[in-house]
Amino acid sequence: MKTEFLASIDNTWSLFLDRDGVINKRIVGGYVKTTAEMILLPQVAEAFSVFKQTFNHIFIVTNQQGIGKGLMTESDLQVVHAYMLQQIATPIDAIYYCPTLAAENSLMRKPNIGMALQAKKDFPDVDFSKSVMVGDSPSDMQFGLNAGMKTVYVKGEEDFDGADLQVDTLYEFARLLKK
Repeated sequence: MKTEFLASIDNTWSLFLDRDGVINKRIVGGYVKTTAEMILLPQVAEAFSVFKQTFNHIFIVTNQQGIGKGLMTESDLQVVHAYMLQQIATPIDAIYYCPTLAAENSLMRKPNIGMALQAKKDFPDVDFSKSVMVGDSPSDMQFGLNAGMKTVYVKGEEDFDGADLQVDTLYEFARLLKK
């Protein structure tokens, strides 16, 4: 693993995080549509506390095609995100999401970098070469690579060998940053 980059991370860096499977429990074959289904993974709030002390910006970037499928509304998603932020109890800069179907191949849908470009537009000091993408799917890792970010793969159902770092949990990544 290429962990040398961890030592160079300081408060000028930005953190991009996938949501399902990284922050909260993934519903395999389904979508988090209600607050009851938004179950944080262990020690996520502690990880965010470390991230707030480490990174200049924290963003969540999430594909939410359940909206495009008509299984939930954008209002439902806003309620779920408000609940998630309350549970994390650490301010973040923004949540970006793509509601469209995968088949539409929207620029905003990972692995395309539309959400990263929107973050850069909203926060002009974001530098992708000083950014980390944390995710649990190959499309998350490809998003980070396509934008020129460092990548941290949270081991999920799929294997991915091309990440800069592999961890079992988001909290493990936070612990490595504290060292």
